[in-house]
Amino acid sequence: MNNEQRTDIVIVGGGLGGCMAALAAAKMGVRVLITEETDWLGGQLTSQAVPPDEHQWIESFGCTESYREFRNRVRAYYKQNYPLTEEANGDERLNPGNGWVSRLCHEPKVALRVLEDMLAPYVSSGRITIIYHVKPIKTAVNGDRVETVTVKHSYTGKETILKGEYFLDATECGDVLPLAGVEHVIGAESRLETGEPHALEEANPADMQSFTHVVALDYVEGEDFTIEKPKKYDFWRQYVPEYSQFPLLSWYANDSDDTTRMKEYGLFPDDRVDAEGRKVMPLWTYRRIIDPVLFEPGTYEGDISLINWPQNDYFLGPLIGVSEEERLQSLDNAKELSLSLVYWLQTEAPRPDGGQGYPGIRLRGDVLGTSDGLAKYPYIRESRRIKAMYTITEQDVSRELRGAEGIRRYDDSIGVGSYHLDLHITTVTNRTFYIPSYPFEIPLGALLPIRMKNILPACKNIGTTQITNGCYRVHPTEWNIGESAGYLAAYALQNNVTPHEVRADQKHLRAYQALIQRQGVQIHWPDDIEL
Repeated sequence: MNNEQRTDIVIVGGGLGGCMAALAAAKMGVRVLITEETDWLGGQLTSQAVPPDEHQWIESFGCTESYREFRNRVRAYYKQNYPLTEEANGDERLNPGNGWVSRLCHEPKVALRVLEDMLAPYVSSGRITIIYHVKPIKTAVNGDRVETVTVKHSYTGKETILKGEYFLDATECGDVLPLAGVEHVIGAESRLETGEPHALEEANPADMQSFTHVVALDYVEGEDFTIEKPKKYDFWRQYVPEYSQFPLLSWYANDSDDTTRMKEYGLFPDDRVDAEGRKVMPLWTYRRIIDPVLFEPGTYEGDISLINWPQNDYFLGPLIGVSEEERLQSLDNAKELSLSLVYWLQTEAPRPDGGQGYPGIRLRGDVLGTSDGLAKYPYIRESRRIKAMYTITEQDVSRELRGAEGIRRYDDSIGVGSYHLDLHITTVTNRTFYIPSYPFEIPLGALLPIRMKNILPACKNIGTTQITNGCYRVHPTEWNIGESAGYLAAYALQNNVTPHEVRADQKHLRAYQALIQRQGVQIHWPDDIEL
């Protein structure tokens, strides 16, 4: 017999957006049920193993207070529980990995602990209920309202019917949208649809951003941890992408300064320069999460790094809009690619001394809570996206297109973010670009479906285009989207209005914006920000 659970707000998906939506609604006194496909909450930061992609002002402003609280708690956790050196312990801006992708590269398990601690009072009180290992499989819809979402346990097969007044889709791929008949877009839009200079001439729903199955590695000089040769290694070792003259498994990848060119990288830091006199950047320290020099001698055998590089971006097939068999095949291929990259690093990667391979590289599944060294869940860059009351386009964000107009400001803004328009290699056209952008705001209209009244997106499934998804998908922005969506659903519920009415009625819009600002959500960038 089917189990049934009733609550005020059902949040499907326990990534950053889902967690923050739950926390926000719970703070408002609302009962929340949140589902998660794995056994770890936190999505990008935890089960997907991606250190935060952030902007240059993050230490001072440009995020919600709760996101800043999270960052402070991460640093405090290391200082309270790890044997740091005296200098590291006194560093107010401690970066445990000294990675260069972020000012705060840290272990996924620490992020998990901090997120669970932030939710703990509301879980303890019963205001937040969490169901792990479940996926949405169907919905019941009446007109423009969702009445139930049914989830299925991945191991037991047990189905549970979830009833609520509001439903938030915080899944990594926007999985509730098609089940509930919510109008949405997948893949690449056409230039005719969006007017974006970098859009395709013709729309292609199958042309989606690559995804990555992250692995954790450390390195112990003089040891040999070479893994068994992956079954698809020979394919990946010989594979040369159409956009490159170099094998995918090489030290060459697209240059972010000019994605039409290839750039040479290395593994560890050294003094080499490439043929054009540019410093060869070390990929090992890119997403390094533990730098042993910050800890008491003997604490670590070597650095620990998360491997999310261009070399293991999987772009030979999408995860959305395909059959289940094709989806599973792509997931398996992405795992094989990441393991093949590890094996190549251990056995064949060219070294600066003329040798090959670094056998001291070791898979660290314990860092990710897995036995195979791979993250629990792939890093998904692109989701289904709602057809929204307002769709954010390249014209809203691009530094070149906005020119002297600067930051696009929205009357209905519910948050802020900043990141380049970063499109990783796509599955059909193999496009990639890294377009300079202005800091941006999050318009409420981008969270409102054109028709449905009680379902909201709560992560990277808001009303962006494929191009603007490239900057709205990163950690602090997803956090802000989820948090504001949680407050929106709670506000609508408690004031007996719909989210659409909140945007349409100036009284409600200002009251809602005042509410989220009191809760620490910054809705506009400072006028005097140096751009």
